[in-house]
Amino acid sequence: MSARRDSILREMGLGPLWRLRAPSVTPAAVEELPVIAPLPDPVPPADVQPAPAGDVAGLGWEALTERIVACRACALCEQRRQAVPGVGDRQADWLFVGEGPGAEEDARGEPFVGKAGKLLDAMLAAIGLQRGEGVYIANTVKCRPPANRTPEADELAACFPFLARQIALIQPRLIVALGRPAAQSLLNTDVRIAAARGRCFDYAGIPVVVTYHPAYLLRNPADKAKAWEDLCFARRRMRQSIDGETR
Repeated sequence: MSARRDSILREMGLGPLWRLRAPSVTPAAVEELPVIAPLPDPVPPADVQPAPAGDVAGLGWEALTERIVACRACALCEQRRQAVPGVGDRQADWLFVGEGPGAEEDARGEPFVGKAGKLLDAMLAAIGLQRGEGVYIANTVKCRPPANRTPEADELAACFPFLARQIALIQPRLIVALGRPAAQSLLNTDVRIAAARGRCFDYAGIPVVVTYHPAYLLRNPADKAKAWEDLCFARRRMRQSIDGETR
């Protein structure tokens, strides 16, 4: 392992003790990776009528961004400084989906720019990725929840059409759901991170891997090792996707 990789893992709080447990993925190993049956495409609850849901399906990037910035479909717009649409490569293979903007993100208009963002950047670097290069980063809700609380069901439902349209435009090879709200929004079912780890889910034909949110890892550093395992699993799934197209 290179000195740079050691430095990255120390930044994640894993230190030099962690190493990849397996070498490059073989076809036999790929066949053994756990997969569960696809779940239905997520839909907002029937009693919620988010304002943008009717016509975002046909929007391109610029019009979609304008709609996100101007959205007033739920109460989160009332205290925001600005909406935070997302950032990165719009033709990315990797899509990372978090929960919602925090105070720094609300001020700067970009997701994951605070301490959690620094940790996410280290997580990306640990598997050979870099923000903006083959990677897009978004959140389930585009406006900051008060006091950084967990988004409520109606807020997630109101904002989901935006995320769904972003996914449709990007067409990533793989989605990494960071935390429970992101996983539940994408999979349209109740999710426990501990139970969902190490399994590959499906959103509209796109593999979804579930792991802990970086903000959670900052509060619970003992689980950083588990997140590292999840990142390695996600990288194996990506290799499977690429190998499947090149054979």
